[in-house]
Amino acid sequence: MNPEYDNHSGNCTPEHSLDQYLFPTTYILVFVLSVPANFVALYVSYQQVMKKNELGIYLFNLSCSDLLYALTFPLWIDFSLHHDNWRFGERLCSLSAYSLHTNLYCSAGFLTCISLDRYLAVVYPLKFQHLRTRKMATCISLVVWTVQSASNIVILVKEETFNDSRDLFCYDIFPMEEWKAQFSIFNVCIGHFLPLVIMIFCYYRIYVAVQQNQATGDKDKQKIKQLLLMIMVTFTLSFTPYHVVLLMRSMWEPKNCAFAQTIFVPYKLTLALSSINCLADPLLYSFMNEAGRADLRTLMLCCQAGSASAPSSELQMCTMSERFKKSKEYGVGAQI
Repeated sequence: MNPEYDNHSGNCTPEHSLDQYLFPTTYILVFVLSVPANFVALYVSYQQVMKKNELGIYLFNLSCSDLLYALTFPLWIDFSLHHDNWRFGERLCSLSAYSLHTNLYCSAGFLTCISLDRYLAVVYPLKFQHLRTRKMATCISLVVWTVQSASNIVILVKEETFNDSRDLFCYDIFPMEEWKAQFSIFNVCIGHFLPLVIMIFCYYRIYVAVQQNQATGDKDKQKIKQLLLMIMVTFTLSFTPYHVVLLMRSMWEPKNCAFAQTIFVPYKLTLALSSINCLADPLLYSFMNEAGRADLRTLMLCCQAGSASAPSSELQMCTMSERFKKSKEYGVGAQI
């Protein structure tokens, strides 16, 4: 199928055979793994909320946003398998695109909240206690959901399907419309690069604080360094390529069919890459620590034997401030 351009509508059809192989493979794999992983992460984070841990609230909301994001995958898988032909009507197209964008940026928002919470807990363990309460975490989480839900409402208002006489496209219409270019620039700057800068700053300051803490052993410092590096690398590799390409589309694609055809493959590749984050989040934040594994063991014991819950340790990253506090006051080694 050769790329075509519709002079009347201003839309063109890039070669999208890649979608038949890339998206179904990636989305099916991520969907099958991330949905159960995020359900378990909801349980783990709920246990932390019950222990009056404010970080558990952010983790619970992060798992919710990742789960809601992943639950839209079956529709996009069907879309890809049918040659980018949307078969479910315009209203469901708008709702699916709205859910995808809202939960994508809610996820980034809650990751930012987690980094700020850990920054205050580790770098200023004896200050800002009023900012690290369950009530404050609940209010901030509501703000994140409200802001993202409201900022993406335009998707529900605009027409999101285009029929090129062969396929009914959903949301991603080529070349990009002017309003969507402006909307995407806002999302790129506020929804991705601002959280990225905040997270880099917070985790760098956490790393410096850990390195300067003499009570923390070299082995523990190395573990902390590796964890922080994995968090930043995962977020950067998952989201940044997609947003860089999206920014390029927003700047140069409107009314430019040739550029739309050129950027189509990089855009689809990076969009598929961004989906991996909803699988990486539960692995990094809920399972790669003592408490996550302990709560998982408790869950498995309950499922297998129906016995009383085994005791669960506190969330690893959640106890950073307390351990730093102890190390300063009593000389006890701080660990993540």
